[in-house]
Amino acid sequence: MNKHMIPIRQLTDEFGITTRTLRFYEDQGLLTPERNGRNRIFSEGDRTRLKLILRGKRMGFTLAKIRVIIDMYEDKSGELQQLNHLHKNIIEQRQSLMQKLADITQSLDELGKVEKGCVDRMRELQVTNTGDAT
Repeated sequence: MNKHMIPIRQLTDEFGITTRTLRFYEDQGLLTPERNGRNRIFSEGDRTRLKLILRGKRMGFTLAKIRVIIDMYEDKSGELQQLNHLHKNIIEQRQSLMQKLADITQSLDELGKVEKGCVDRMRELQVTNTGDAT
């Protein structure tokens, strides 16, 4: 095997993902491994694409946006326009994540208030029940 070709098991071990995940990305057209019989053999380019896919997923991008970003890396014409597009996507994603963070913070605050009310009421009931028992 060419030393620049990577078997599927090596990629799954390296990135901590399943073969099913790799096949899914292949089905989505994000990865294009070569085939040797029934075996998939990945290139260094596929490894780089996989890194970009996983980074994009960690940042909360959809697979559709990840595809656009990856395609921009591969098409060097109009690089400034591509970088502007990427920057716009990053700003939009940051705004989306900040809104989600605000929503989560608000939900946690509300849960805290309800929990405090619950605990306070349980204490009242325990005091009442303890007082009734004497």
